[in-house]
Amino acid sequence: MAGHAGPGFHPHLPGFGHRFLATTLGATMWFFIFYRARKDGAKLLGLKHPWEGHEHGHGHGNDAAHEEHH
Repeated sequence: MAGHAGPGFHPHLPGFGHRFLATTLGATMWFFIFYRARKDGAKLLGLKHPWEGHEHGHGHGNDAAHEEHH
């Protein structure tokens, strides 16, 4: 019986809309993965510590203003 699908089994190919949606979602997924790898891939691979790299807006003499919010 191997190789014989039987009388009631007729697989259909996906339509254009489903193929387009699958390709679009797949490409979006890979673009997002590559974007996140570019942003924090070194941290994921252990080449950089997670607490390194906060260059914007922290520790510039605003200690009094910072403590008011906490």
